[in-house]
Amino acid sequence: QVQLVESGGGLVQAGGSLRLSCAASGRTFSSYAMGWFRQAPGKEREFVATITRSGGSTHYADSVKGRFTISRDNAKNTVYLQMNSLKPEDTAVYYCAASNWGVATRNGRDYDYWGQGTQVTVSS
Repeated sequence: QVQLVESGGGLVQAGGSLRLSCAASGRTFSSYAMGWFRQAPGKEREFVATITRSGGSTHYADSVKGRFTISRDNAKNTVYLQMNSLKPEDTAVYYCAASNWGVATRNGRDYDYWGQGTQVTVSS
């Protein structure tokens, strides 16, 4: 079992940056693949980024590739999402998730634990 707590959301102007953090409880954080997802009002949840257990491989949605960077610090039980060049269409609640499967996937159904989410609002 792992508990996830996101932080770092807020209001930012278009073109700005934010860094989201997701702190995990438990001693087996390094055994989980981690992902970030987001959900905008009236839309379905969508994949943003994922990272393997070691942090050696990452994958991104096309919409954020080149602007967002996912990383993790297994010593701190934390995964990050650095978001640069933010656009109004990035406005959403951002969730981190952990996969018992240990494989970094884009499918939300492969993730077993979810945080409560943090709001990101990008103004034009």
